[in-house]
Amino acid sequence: MFKRHRYPRVVILHAVYLKLRFTLSYRDVEELLSMRGVQVDHSTVQRWVFKFSPEIEKNMHKRKRQVCSSWRMDETYIKVGGKYRYLYRAVDKFGNTVDFLLTKRRMLGSAQLFLRKAIRNNGKPRVVNIDKSGANKSGIRTINRDLLTVRKIRIRQCKYLNNIVEQDDRNIKRRMSIDTGFKEFESAKRTLAGIEVVNIIRKGQIADSRKTTFKIFCSLAA
Repeated sequence: MFKRHRYPRVVILHAVYLKLRFTLSYRDVEELLSMRGVQVDHSTVQRWVFKFSPEIEKNMHKRKRQVCSSWRMDETYIKVGGKYRYLYRAVDKFGNTVDFLLTKRRMLGSAQLFLRKAIRNNGKPRVVNIDKSGANKSGIRTINRDLLTVRKIRIRQCKYLNNIVEQDDRNIKRRMSIDTGFKEFESAKRTLAGIEVVNIIRKGQIADSRKTTFKIFCSLAA
C-alpha cells in the first residue's frame, strides 16, 4: 500500500492521523509537519487521506469489538459542494459506534443502504430506536421483510433515547467546523470515514494490546 511513495510509512500515517484526529485544516497539518523538518504540500496530505482512509476503515471493521443488540439510529446533514448530504449513523445503548454512511439523499433507499451495511458488519440488532423519520421506519420494515429469520428487528420511537447518538453526531460535525467545506462527495465520504475510525479507536472498540490511539491507527494500515 505504501510502495512508490516518496515519504516513509510513518510520516504518511502521522500526517493522515493529524488530520483525522484533530480539528485541523490541511494547511495546518502542512505547517505542523514542516516544524518537524518534513516538507509536504497540503494537497499531498489531502491525497493521502483520500487514498488510505478506505483501507483503514475496512481493516477496522475486521477488528472492531462486537456492539450490543440495542441500537440508536439517526441522520444528520453535512454540506458538500454547496449541497446538503446526509450522514447516517448508529450507536449502541452504551455509546459505541455501530456504523456510518454518507449518502447523497435522505430517502427510503438511503436508510436501507445504511442498515444493510450496519447489519453486514455487526450482525442483526434486536431493536433499533429512531426518531419520527418515516424513511427510517420504512427502511427497517423493508429489511424485516427481507430477513429469513422469524425474529424481526423491533422498531422503537423514543426521542430521549436518541440523545446519545445526537450528541455523537454533534462531535462529528464539530470536527468539520475548521474546514471551508467539502467540494466533492467522495472526498467527504472518505474523510468522514477516517474521522469515525479514529473515534472508534478512542472509544476502545478495537481489540489491541497497543496503548496509544496512534499505534492502533497505524496497525489498521498494515
